[in-house]
Amino acid sequence: MLRSIAMLLALTMPFAQGQAQEAAWPSRPITILNGFPSGAGTDIYARKLAEPLGQALGVPVVVDSRTGAGGNIASDATAKARPDGYTFLLATAGTHAINAALYKNLSFDAFRDVTHIALLGDVPNVLLIDPRRSPNINTCQDLIAAARAQPGQINYSSTGNGASTHLTAVQFTSAARIDTVHVPYRGQGPAMTALLAGDVTFFFNQSGPSIAAAQQGQVKALAVSTAQRLPALPDVPTVAEACALPGFSSSTWYGPLAPPGLSASIQARVSQEVSRIIGQPSFQDWLVTTQGIAPAADPSPEAFRRLHQQDLLRWAEVVKQSGATVD
Repeated sequence: MLRSIAMLLALTMPFAQGQAQEAAWPSRPITILNGFPSGAGTDIYARKLAEPLGQALGVPVVVDSRTGAGGNIASDATAKARPDGYTFLLATAGTHAINAALYKNLSFDAFRDVTHIALLGDVPNVLLIDPRRSPNINTCQDLIAAARAQPGQINYSSTGNGASTHLTAVQFTSAARIDTVHVPYRGQGPAMTALLAGDVTFFFNQSGPSIAAAQQGQVKALAVSTAQRLPALPDVPTVAEACALPGFSSSTWYGPLAPPGLSASIQARVSQEVSRIIGQPSFQDWLVTTQGIAPAADPSPEAFRRLHQQDLLRWAEVVKQSGATVD
C-alpha cells in the first residue's frame, strides 16, 4: 500500500510542479528574440511591443537580437527553447514561410516547431528609386520601359538572397516581363546605400524605412506592393495601378511565436495582451503612419496558424520561380 502511494506521488509530482510553475508565471523577465540587425522592421516592432507587454504582464520584457542566416539563428533558438513562457520570437513570413523553401537543411520545422501567439499585421514593400540617379524615371511605367529597352542592364538591390525584398522584385519583374539583375546585400542599410550611391536602379524596401526615406526626400516611391494604397503614402499608387499589372499583390507578416509545447493558458494570456496592445488607437496609429503596417483584422492564434500554413505554399512557389536557394 505504502509503495503504491509512493509511486502515485512520484508520478503526480512533476505534474503538480508544472502546475505550480505555470500558476506563478511570469516571475522573471521575458525575452523576445529578434533575428535581424538593429533598425530592421522586426527589431523596431519588437522594442515597441516590449514595454507595454511588460507592463501588462508585470515583468520586464527584453529584446535579444540574434542575427544571422536570414533569421534562422533566432528561429532555431526559439524552436529549441523550453516552452515555459519566457522565450518568444518576433517572427516574419520570411523566417517561417520563405526560409522553409529557401534553405534546404533547416535545423527546425518552420511550422510544427512553434506555438502561434498573435498575428500583428500585413507588411508591404515599396518600389523605390533615387530621382537624382535616375532623372528619366518618374513612374513605374518609365522603369519598365527602361528595363525593356536595356535587357539585363538594370539592376536592383535587396536585403538578401531570398528575402521578401528580393522575392517581391521577382514577382514584379516576372509580371512585367522585364530582364533585370538582382544584387543582394546584407540588410536594409547596405541595400538602401547601394540605391543612393547609384549602384542599383531600384529597390523594393519594407514599408517602415521606405516611408521615412520618402518623406525625407531621400528617395522617390513609385508604387506599393499591396492591393491597397498606404495611408502614410496616400499619393503613391499600388503596383497594380502604377505598373499596369492588375491583381499584383505582395506582402509579408509579423507575429510573435513561442517554442512548441507552450501551455494553452500562457499562449492565451500572451495572445490576449498582445492583441489588446496592437488594438489600441495610439499603437495602431504608429503602425499605420510610421511603419505602413495594416493591423491584422483577426490576430488570434488560430487565424495566425491558418495564414502561416497558406504562406508556406505561396512563398514556396515564388522561391521556386526565383531560383534562389541557400544551403
